[in-house]
Amino acid sequence: MNGFRVLIYAASIALLLSNSIVSAQDILQVVLSTTATGPVAQYGDMHRAGVNLAAEHMNATGGVLGRKIEIIEFDDGCNPQRASEVATEAVSRNVKFVLGPLCSGAVAPAAKIYNDNNIVMVASTASSDDLSTLGHKFFFRTIGKDGQQGEAAADHIVNEVKPRNLAIVHENQSYGRGLAFRVKQDVEAKGLKPKIFEEFNKGDTNFSGLITRLKQLDIDCVYYGGYHPELILMLKQAQEQNLIARWIGPGGVASPVVEGDWAEGLLVTLPPDFSKVPANATINEAFRVRKQDPSASFTMTSYASMQVLADAINRAGTVDPVKVAEFMHNNSFQTVLGDIRFTPAGDNATARFDIFVWHKDASKSAIK
Repeated sequence: MNGFRVLIYAASIALLLSNSIVSAQDILQVVLSTTATGPVAQYGDMHRAGVNLAAEHMNATGGVLGRKIEIIEFDDGCNPQRASEVATEAVSRNVKFVLGPLCSGAVAPAAKIYNDNNIVMVASTASSDDLSTLGHKFFFRTIGKDGQQGEAAADHIVNEVKPRNLAIVHENQSYGRGLAFRVKQDVEAKGLKPKIFEEFNKGDTNFSGLITRLKQLDIDCVYYGGYHPELILMLKQAQEQNLIARWIGPGGVASPVVEGDWAEGLLVTLPPDFSKVPANATINEAFRVRKQDPSASFTMTSYASMQVLADAINRAGTVDPVKVAEFMHNNSFQTVLGDIRFTPAGDNATARFDIFVWHKDASKSAIK
C-alpha cells in the first residue's frame, strides 16, 4: 500500500490492561476510506471529524461488545483505483467493517470488493443515485440520494427563484452529471425548459466563453452540478464579466474555501443542519472543543455512520458482518440525524435535503 498515508486513531489502540497492550480480541478494527489530499480534502476533514469523534464516544461507553474501536484511516484521494486498493487492503487485513469512501465515483468499484468479501460498508457523503442500483447487501449510507437533492433544487428554482432563463452546467463525472440530469428532468416536468444544458471538463479553469454565452442568453439562474473548485472559478469570472444570476449547487460545493463577495447568495442543497437539534448539544460542544464545526456539511452524517455501525453490532450481539448487515436491513437506529431506517438498497429511508443560502464568510443560513 505504498503511497497511502495511514493514520491510526491512537486513542483507540493505546489502551493498557494490567500494564500491557490490549490483545487483538479486545479491538474492533474499522477502516475509514476517505481523502486527506487533493481538491476536495476539506470534505475529508468533515468525514474524519465525524467518524473519529463518534468512535471516541463509543469507546468511552464500552466500545462494541466490550471491544474498543480502532479506526484505520486510508487516503483514497477520491480516486476509484485507489479506493479499490484500500478495499483490497481491508480484505488482506481481514477487516469486516468500513466507513466510506468519500466520493460517489470511488464508492462504486470499492463496494463490489467489499460486498464480494462480506464486508459491511457505511458511506456518509456519497450521494449518487447509481449506488442504489448496485444490488450489494453490504452497502449502506446515512446521507440522502442525489435524486432527492436534485428534486429539492428543482422545486426551489421553479417555485422560489422563478427564473426567466435557466442554465444547467455540470462537470463530466458521475456526481455532477447525475445531479444535472435530475434537475433538468424535474424542472422540465414543472414546465421550465433550460436555455443551456452544458458539460465542462473536470479541471477546466477558463470559463469566459461559457459566461459570455450565459450573458448573451440573458440567463438569470444557473444550476451547477459538480464540486467547488470549478465553481469558484466560474463565480469569480461571472463577477468579472458582470453576469447577474442566481447560482444554485449541491453539497459538493459547500466547502469552507468557498468564500468572498462572489460567493454571497449562492444557494446550496444540503442535509439539514443537525447541529441545531437540541439533543445534539453535548456532541456539538465536543466538536467545538476540537475546533471542528458540527454544522459542516458532512460532519453529522459521518458521526451517524459510526453510530449506526456500532449500534448494529451491539444490538445484533455479534461481529459477524453477515448477521450485522441483516440486522441493519431490518431495524431502525437512533442517531444524531434522528431515526434512520435502511431500504433494501441500503439507502437512508429518512434522509432529506434542505436549501441554504451561502455567505461570503463561508457560513450558511437555512431557508427551506
